[in-house]
Amino acid sequence: MNLFKTSLFLVLSFTGVNAFAQKHAPQKKVVFIIVDGIAEDMLSKTKIPNLDKIKKEGALLKAYVGGEKGGYSETPTISAVGYNSLLTGTWVNKHNVFDNDIKDPNYSYPTIFKLLKDQFPNKKTAVFSTWEDNRTKLIGENLEATGKVKVDFAYDGMEKDTKNFPHDKQRNYIRKIDSLVAGKAASYIAENGPDLSWVYLEFSDDMGHGYGDGDILYKAISYEDQLIGKVYDAVKKRQEKHGEDWLFVVTTDHGRTADNGKGHGGQSDRERNTWIAINKPNLNTYAKNNRVAITDILPTITDFMSLKVPEKFQQEIDGIDLLKNRTAYDLKASLSADKTLELTWKTTGPSKELGEVYITDTNNFKTGGKDLYQLLGQANLGSGKFTSTIKINNSNIYKIVLKTKEGFLNTWITTK
Repeated sequence: MNLFKTSLFLVLSFTGVNAFAQKHAPQKKVVFIIVDGIAEDMLSKTKIPNLDKIKKEGALLKAYVGGEKGGYSETPTISAVGYNSLLTGTWVNKHNVFDNDIKDPNYSYPTIFKLLKDQFPNKKTAVFSTWEDNRTKLIGENLEATGKVKVDFAYDGMEKDTKNFPHDKQRNYIRKIDSLVAGKAASYIAENGPDLSWVYLEFSDDMGHGYGDGDILYKAISYEDQLIGKVYDAVKKRQEKHGEDWLFVVTTDHGRTADNGKGHGGQSDRERNTWIAINKPNLNTYAKNNRVAITDILPTITDFMSLKVPEKFQQEIDGIDLLKNRTAYDLKASLSADKTLELTWKTTGPSKELGEVYITDTNNFKTGGKDLYQLLGQANLGSGKFTSTIKINNSNIYKIVLKTKEGFLNTWITTK
């Protein structure tokens, strides 16, 4: 065989192997579970063998909800508020869900369900929930404002069926519904393998409100752990039978009040401090060494599923991936009276990479419009700081973006 034929053979062989690898790469699928109202410290006070199993195979991370305490993104530690921070990767100053009434969600900030369907309309989604509003109001199924996003399979709404689930004061009907929700999630996932699934369980929060710290609440957490185990077992079976690659994430939406564990909503450490269980061991340096945020789950999912999130959305997401390498995180900004802008950020290690700093004095994105960013200059990521005197209109808001090869960081300066 001459040199030309040898080279051609090698090129064709490599191309064929690469095409085969792409065609036969494991399908990537995701399940995330929100189990309501379990403060971080409570996990050590009860039996959680299934969360322990996930921890052994991946990690159990210290996490937080509530945005920046005392800052522009401070977010109530309330259930629907936390769910939407996960779904959109943003804090309440953006997604606009301030309480469980869910009066006026800002659908300009897309949920993970819309991001998936926009790029892959044929991929399948599922919601298994003890609260119907998660699908109808937060995801906004079939609403004009969400582009009529569709959930392919839903198992929810039983809390409205008072005939089959009479509402008793002990909230046993919620315990029963949780069991049915988890059971349906396990069987449906095992049989159908939807690409993206959300499972929501409520009973633990009800026991927190009713009884606070103590044996009843801790037994409820163990009960929820059993239900989590059913869904996780279904995912493991799918992986073994079909060779799929599953990302499995479990978290909670808020902690509990420090005095008795009955309440939540404020900014105490116990209300803010939560946790994230993830079945992947290959965490990045940021995830290993920091208390991560509930807003980090969305970018972790989008990167895992190779979703191409439009840049205008990337610039608004408040979380960062827990798996893919990240050099910079925790961007903060201040603006002096003479319009000197000072940026700081944390780094995961030495870096010579140059990032780009952009600023805008509008928030047109909030109402579906476009913000025109201007480049301020390049920043040495390894230095962790950037200073610039800005020439820009006086405004009650400045949005700053740090663009790196790994993604975007954003922060706001508000004058109101």
